[in-house]
Amino acid sequence: MLPTLKHNIDFTKASFKEFENIPNHDMLQSANAFKEFTDYMSENDHMNFRFITEGCGPIVQVKTSFMKNSRECISLVSNDYLNFTQHPKVKQAAIEGIMKYGTGAGASPLIGGHHEYHVQLEDHLSHFFNKPKGSSIVFTTGYTANSATLQALLKEEDCAIVDMEVHASVYEGLNNTNTKRFPHNSMIHLERALVDAQNKFRTKLVIIDGVYSQNGDIAKMDEIYELCEKYGAYLMVDDAHGIGVLGENGRGCIEIFNLLDKVHIISGTLSKALGHIGGFIVSSPEIINYLRYQARQQVFSSTSSPAANGLIKAIALIDEEPHWRTKLAENITYFKNGLLAMNLNIGTTQSAIIPVKIGDPHKTAQVARMLLESGVYANCIVYPGVSKKDARIRTSLMATHTKDHLDHVLNVFEHIAKKIDLTKTR
Repeated sequence: MLPTLKHNIDFTKASFKEFENIPNHDMLQSANAFKEFTDYMSENDHMNFRFITEGCGPIVQVKTSFMKNSRECISLVSNDYLNFTQHPKVKQAAIEGIMKYGTGAGASPLIGGHHEYHVQLEDHLSHFFNKPKGSSIVFTTGYTANSATLQALLKEEDCAIVDMEVHASVYEGLNNTNTKRFPHNSMIHLERALVDAQNKFRTKLVIIDGVYSQNGDIAKMDEIYELCEKYGAYLMVDDAHGIGVLGENGRGCIEIFNLLDKVHIISGTLSKALGHIGGFIVSSPEIINYLRYQARQQVFSSTSSPAANGLIKAIALIDEEPHWRTKLAENITYFKNGLLAMNLNIGTTQSAIIPVKIGDPHKTAQVARMLLESGVYANCIVYPGVSKKDARIRTSLMATHTKDHLDHVLNVFEHIAKKIDLTKTR
């Protein structure tokens, strides 16, 4: 084994970024240096492997590398916003799908892996967004839905104009095209990019999130759509964190702005509010037909298992049981008000994603450890999830959290704030 070269990286100040491309290190040497760093972080209890010994829920059993036994914690790490992973009707529909079709799809869609339940799921998604049949396509993951779609649609003659805070899957899909990035939710910079691109490219596609996954805020979608119309650009919205949760009927951020019949491409996930795994694209039947035969991950990768039959019921429950969205909204308001009363920095969140911004990554890791020791499981988000100076504790609320759960979390934050200054970067 080759020895690791001296890397001259100060572990006490380092983040993952310093290990992305270490000068004069080949791949094995880089991996060795990174292992030294993660070992250092673990030894100082700032980076601990954690796993849950049971399913998603407001209360989970958590195991870590520094605790001998699992402990019961209030979970703030799940995007299972409506807790449909545990809904009896969704579970039953998934079981029925497995009993009827088996445990796997058996092939990629074009060579025998497209089953009856896939057709039904895609039809239900089209109907959910008030689109005609043939307007939806399902992918194995939400990540793949974005990356595969963009790789198929945009080439070297085209241009993507993207909000700088869109999901990593979007950026992966743009490797074969031109890209212009504009500062988050900045209409001035978006318009400038549209003007610059207007006569230079064949296709101009503006790409935004509905809800942004780290700050929890919402796109200025009405203003963005107007600019797209003004300058002849298409609009794609990744509403993974909004669909099923936001909007009068749970159709997401696009419904809030009354743009469901205007946005050209809607992408989303099946692994958050709908409680399973997978992703989807909703667009015109012509775009969907193109993706079915041209998106490489659709052509060459096996698709979702028969357990996806549970998604058909989950989609129906968005309309049948709206009280879950109401309860989630109540939890969001209550929890945000509690954090603000402590003068904590929660940014501009407008969703179930509520960050507590701290800034320093090592201090943030310390807070995450203290939370866990007090029975609260929340995510420590550092680079590359956010910029190096924007580390935060990321909390995600569920409809099944009770007021007692949230009060416990708020009390723990208050206790930690007396020991560590959490308002320094406000």
